[in-house]
Amino acid sequence: MKDSSGKMPLQSTTRDALLPGGSDADFREMLHNTLAFASRIQNVRDGFASLLGLSGAQFTILMAVRRLQGSDGIGVNALAEHLHLSGAFVTIEVNKLVAQNLINKRPHPEDKRRVRLTLSEEGSLRLTSLLPVQAPVNDALFASLTAEEFKTFHSIMKRLVQHGDEALALLSFYMAKTGTES
Repeated sequence: MKDSSGKMPLQSTTRDALLPGGSDADFREMLHNTLAFASRIQNVRDGFASLLGLSGAQFTILMAVRRLQGSDGIGVNALAEHLHLSGAFVTIEVNKLVAQNLINKRPHPEDKRRVRLTLSEEGSLRLTSLLPVQAPVNDALFASLTAEEFKTFHSIMKRLVQHGDEALALLSFYMAKTGTES
């Protein structure tokens, strides 16, 4: 789509699927809405964390351990991979949660260099105490989604996170080429 001067307008993407009618206007609006929603999710997470006396990252780790621990616990690397965080960062935050008696850390049965993480009784009690606030807030946050839309959204988000990692790697490459640091 050409502008009034007959030139092709500058576009922030070149993928036809993201350019309905040849314009990136919907793409830009979607990005702005995504940023606004991401900010709200971060604020909600930080609010939940604050109610428990934790940082947002610590709250996320605690929730993930509860969901992923199974009967044997979860390893730090698997937890970090699931949360798309570095193992070093997760280790630091886990140690803070262990110090607060919210997570139990025990040696891996086959490899003593590794550990298995489980939610402590205190960690479980704290997360349970949050449910009367957490459930209605999450319900409000996602009130506009039907069951089918949620299923689609969940699938799309998994793919977007993966491609987000690829986009960050590409951006890092371009930044290194120009000598720019983030």
